[in-house]
Amino acid sequence: MQDKPKAIVMAAFAADSLALGAHWIYDPKRIESEFGRMESLEKPYSQSFHKNRDQGEFTHYGDQMLVLLESVAEKGRFDLIDFSYRWQQLFNTYDGYIDGATRNTLANYRAGKPPGEAGSGSDDLAGASRIAPLVCLFRDDPETLAKSANAQTRMTHTDPATVESAEYFARVAHAVLKGVTPVEAMKSVVETHFDISAVSAWLQKGLATLEKDTIEVIGNFGRSCHTGEMFPGVVHLIAKYENDLKEALVQSVMSAGDNAARGALVGMVLGAHLGMEALPRQWVEGMKAGEKIEKLLSRIA
Repeated sequence: MQDKPKAIVMAAFAADSLALGAHWIYDPKRIESEFGRMESLEKPYSQSFHKNRDQGEFTHYGDQMLVLLESVAEKGRFDLIDFSYRWQQLFNTYDGYIDGATRNTLANYRAGKPPGEAGSGSDDLAGASRIAPLVCLFRDDPETLAKSANAQTRMTHTDPATVESAEYFARVAHAVLKGVTPVEAMKSVVETHFDISAVSAWLQKGLATLEKDTIEVIGNFGRSCHTGEMFPGVVHLIAKYENDLKEALVQSVMSAGDNAARGALVGMVLGAHLGMEALPRQWVEGMKAGEKIEKLLSRIA
């Protein structure tokens, strides 16, 4: 398939796999001490929530994104029922970490709620970070993309700002794929769709920090999973490293906290901008699901 649509997905997965080793270490100095500058895919640290994972595998976010890719490749569209079924099947025998949003959503399914109503109330931006396969699939249909990004996020995360963030970054990535630079895309999407939203304030916060040190900036915004903390950091990384995908993802990991969800959105947008040549080959080749992802992408070319 074409280079940049492929890079949207590959960069999102690579970002998750790069973050795996140090995911949810909240002290940047500890990451530097244990790993050095993280430019390669690493095994999770000894006390990691992902202790059952190996070098080149994914966090529970990447595993869910792979389920979404499988669903859209099979159906040729976004089918909420199919995605929800595959998502539940993933966790029936899952040996990785199961977070609160997932536990609560699964409990709602067991209580009889349908896919459109089973989502948790979580405000973790991770719910929006899975959307790269949808951007690739609906690269010529921005309105269906926006609706699908909202629906896939709401399936597990019903927090309105998190759902809105999914649509925002989907529209940004779509605009970038059509030739708009990332910074201009982030601004124009706010102007046309989110001018009276919290998204607008978060965008301005992120753009105001481009001359500052990234690790310090993300520490000030907050390193946690919560949308209001993470969103401005995603903006900072996209804008500051607009023409350097590798450095953006390395800096995201080194900034600690929920670097997996943060990196997946950064990778998606900058992948749309810079294409596969900007993505280190060793990251792509080092992902254990890389060949599977390639085959799935070929089905939605």
